[in-house]
Amino acid sequence: MKTILVLFGGCSTEYDVSLQSAHAVLTHIDRQLFTPLTVGITRDGRWRFYTGAPDDIAADRWEPSCVPCTLSLDRGDWALLLLDGSRRRLPFDAAFPVLHGKNGEDGTLQGLFELAGVPIVGCGMLSSALCMDKDRAHKLAALAGVRVPKSAVFSRGAAEAAVIAAAAQLGYPLFVKPVRSGSSFGITRVTEAGQLSAAVREAFANDREILLEEAVPGFEVGCAVLGTEALTVGLVDEIELSQGFFNYEEKYTLKTSAIHCPARIAPEKAEEIRQTARRIYRALDCKGFARVDLFLTPAGDIVFNEVNTIPGFTAHSRYPSMMRGIGIGFSELITRMIRTEVTEG
Repeated sequence: MKTILVLFGGCSTEYDVSLQSAHAVLTHIDRQLFTPLTVGITRDGRWRFYTGAPDDIAADRWEPSCVPCTLSLDRGDWALLLLDGSRRRLPFDAAFPVLHGKNGEDGTLQGLFELAGVPIVGCGMLSSALCMDKDRAHKLAALAGVRVPKSAVFSRGAAEAAVIAAAAQLGYPLFVKPVRSGSSFGITRVTEAGQLSAAVREAFANDREILLEEAVPGFEVGCAVLGTEALTVGLVDEIELSQGFFNYEEKYTLKTSAIHCPARIAPEKAEEIRQTARRIYRALDCKGFARVDLFLTPAGDIVFNEVNTIPGFTAHSRYPSMMRGIGIGFSELITRMIRTEVTEG
């Protein structure tokens, strides 16, 4: 029996999504194989040891029944330290961050655990940081021979005239994005020049660098990838949009959009997408699991979008659905994710 430190919450705009994902993980983890040691991180960064019901996490009423805690990260002697005066040490065998966005999915938390040699369920520090950075991820994918959208990057304080000129060169419609953000926070689809200034302000509110990116025609497809050495790739899925783009609200409510799994494409094209996802996964040094998102154009071209190193595990989440499509149920999926890092004794 291995003890797995499961972390949720965090100082991120995606705090609420993390609660739903953590609830799903904790209610499906095989407790005959693993004992979860659950830690919630509040919106303002306080660490709390949680022993209550998973349903209270989903409802965001978990914090009152917690004990302040911190980590002891001496190499080979990892433990959760309770700060309630008891001086209790709760050892663990691996860490499973179930956090989304900044301060959880971006390599910061992964770096903390790597410094101490703690096995991490999922991607490590380097791949997490690279995949969170849309510009640098695109550059590496392009070097691996994958087509990427045309774009321009600007830092805070950039001249407005330069941004306007870059947008004109890319052409409208285009997207304005924070370079480092998740769940479509701070992203705006801009259809004409008059909308550009507000979109730039919104993107800079989420990061110090922004990306102007061409709108790729077609639709978005995704691939769930599992493993480190040998890779398992799930079904390809397809996002059908009735309007706009796949923003935060649509990702978690599906009010006006639909997800088709498998995607409504030819088997040969689906296999090409899976092979492209593998290439991107390797190029960005991913391990454990990740979801690779791409565009499929009307001409049949595959264009890289982004990699989510901790994809959502909510009721609407795509990653578990893609794996379920090849016969891997949610509980088995979690077991396989953990076993990638922890060898059962």
